[in-house]
Amino acid sequence: MSLFLEADLLSAFIASCVKDTGLALVGEKYVSFSNPDHSPAGVTGTALLAESHVALHTWPELKAVTLDVYVCNFMQDNSLKAHQLLELLIRRFNPVRCTRQELQRGRIQPDLVTEALSTATHYRTQLQQRIMQTQSQFQQIEIADTHDFGRIMRIDQAMMTSEKDEFFYHENLVHPAAITHPEPKTALIIGGGDGGSSRQLLQHPSIERIVLCEIDEEVVSIARQYLTAIHQGALDNAKVEHVYADGFAYVQNSEEQFDLILLDLTDPLSPDGSSLAATCMTEDFFHQCCARLTTQGMLVMHLGSPFYHPQRYRDTLKKLAAAFPLVRPYSVFIPLYGAEWGMAVASMAADPLALTGSTVKQRIEHRGLQNCHYYNEQTHQAQFAIPNYLRDLMPDPTYRNDREKACV
Repeated sequence: MSLFLEADLLSAFIASCVKDTGLALVGEKYVSFSNPDHSPAGVTGTALLAESHVALHTWPELKAVTLDVYVCNFMQDNSLKAHQLLELLIRRFNPVRCTRQELQRGRIQPDLVTEALSTATHYRTQLQQRIMQTQSQFQQIEIADTHDFGRIMRIDQAMMTSEKDEFFYHENLVHPAAITHPEPKTALIIGGGDGGSSRQLLQHPSIERIVLCEIDEEVVSIARQYLTAIHQGALDNAKVEHVYADGFAYVQNSEEQFDLILLDLTDPLSPDGSSLAATCMTEDFFHQCCARLTTQGMLVMHLGSPFYHPQRYRDTLKKLAAAFPLVRPYSVFIPLYGAEWGMAVASMAADPLALTGSTVKQRIEHRGLQNCHYYNEQTHQAQFAIPNYLRDLMPDPTYRNDREKACV
């Protein structure tokens, strides 16, 4: 009953809910009323938001409250945040009966999300329903359903993974290197909170232990709940050990050796120029990773789009070549990303290009990987055929640095 009567308590409660949903409180006014006998008679309040406002009035004598949440969707769609704020308010008042009314302000438009491939080129897709959105300690995480991609995850408004096309990315990030290794037993995944890479690795019978190092625990928690079609229980597999830490710090402080290190990271540059993945894209970090690999070990990572991000692509390959004697770039088109996506295997000696098609086929059959949607012995060979425009981006035209190098 205190929320019905005390303006200060109600003000603090509304401010907390507004903050939790990622809206911006810019001002507020609450007025307490009294009955003729001077007993408390309820509170009327308004919280002014950068996105619009929240208005409410309590009726303690009726044990009732009216709530209005308004948001503007001009610069971005705040509808999901409005729904989340209303749910928080209703949950706290815990009514026996609740009546809701929703009004779409302005003309109803398709719920389209747009992502920049470059400063001049964008692509967009239509959302059927926004499932959830939250601001973690590190980033904004969103789950939505779409027509073309099924359920998707976006982080900081960038596409991360989807139910329908995740195999384009996860199979090709994992299997070319894992098949090259004669018997991979240990793997470190940095990032990969959706569980797709872990699921693909677990298909290799020799895998005994996977360390999943994800800086943001909420990504894993949300993936567990909403992306079961992608991880298929891999996040809770006994072979998967969860570590919630910065990837660079983990590698720097570790003394363990891994057969495979997968950098399953967000884009190295976010729209504001910052990125959680930035520290894991340096030459120093690649040297640290090299030191954590076994003799036949390999590091695998994605490089972004060579067409839209050629300088980033070139610079990353140059940093890899400074840390590893052998670097094999390859690429695959990712529908969700709207572009050809570069990847690379880096190692001291193991060479995925050295495997014959028959050897790859034999290992696929032996490990029971025949049900892959993308990867097979022919795609393994074809991916490492480099078009001329990509050769022009290579720091070394032979794709291999034969100078003597050692992991430091």
